[in-house]
Amino acid sequence: MKVLIVDDSSTMRRIIGNVVQQLGVAKDDFDEAEDGVIAWKLLSQGTYDVVLTDWNMPNMNGLQLVQKIRGEGNHRGTPIIMITTEGGKGEVITALKAGVNNYIVKPFSADILKEKLDSVIRK
Repeated sequence: MKVLIVDDSSTMRRIIGNVVQQLGVAKDDFDEAEDGVIAWKLLSQGTYDVVLTDWNMPNMNGLQLVQKIRGEGNHRGTPIIMITTEGGKGEVITALKAGVNNYIVKPFSADILKEKLDSVIRK
């Protein structure tokens, strides 16, 4: 499984990467981006089975990235899980309407990430 982790916090990318590795994804099978611009560049160059993105980032935020993925390119059907501190009902609805497949509020456990990943990969 090829995973793209998008978060402006290097610490959060490392935490998510560690959890993804615990779930059996090899380090060579995930890439990291610190914002939506870099993520879009990576998406334009390769294929991913799932995108894990933060909402609040500079340059292109996670919501803008989701809209771009759903609107153009070869990744329209790629599962997207938003992992963010934005936990309000309005934000969740906005993200779901934009096209995320699942939503995780930080802080989260490895079990939650595994459950959400399993739910989007199995579909």
